[in-house]
Amino acid sequence: MINVKAFDNVLSKIIKAEAGIRKVILVDRTGLTIAHVSKFSYFPIDVDGVGAIASAVFVASEEQGVNLDLGDLDIVSSEFSKGKIFAASCGKGILCVITDNDVNIGLVRLVLKREASEIEKLLNEFLSEKITFSTTDAEEAASAASADDTMEDNLEEALKELEKF
Repeated sequence: MINVKAFDNVLSKIIKAEAGIRKVILVDRTGLTIAHVSKFSYFPIDVDGVGAIASAVFVASEEQGVNLDLGDLDIVSSEFSKGKIFAASCGKGILCVITDNDVNIGLVRLVLKREASEIEKLLNEFLSEKITFSTTDAEEAASAASADDTMEDNLEEALKELEKF
């Protein structure tokens, strides 16, 4: 069983690699946040929103590269007047790094490439695990399903009664 803190450990390693890295976000290719770490707790951002947009930009750029037959996309970088955003593929995920403007770009690219392969392994292991329920969990799930069926039957009966009016 994979330790879900393994993602946080790798993201923490990334954020400590360069002083100018502010935040690291791991999202899946649909934009859902898997994990994130921040260097400064007072750096307020909408993590889910930023991750979703970074994923969309990366996937769109990837598709553009496919259409132009440019090969595999490594890293997308966006440079702004007050900082930079980098996004890199890590298999079934996208690794997003938000930095200060004066960050060492070469070091960030190196760290992204190196750690993306580690995250890809973790994601593959995490996503390949089978969910198993103990006997008690299975009984509770069956009981909940039975309760849902009973509720659905009750709702159908109530609708039929309403239709009589």
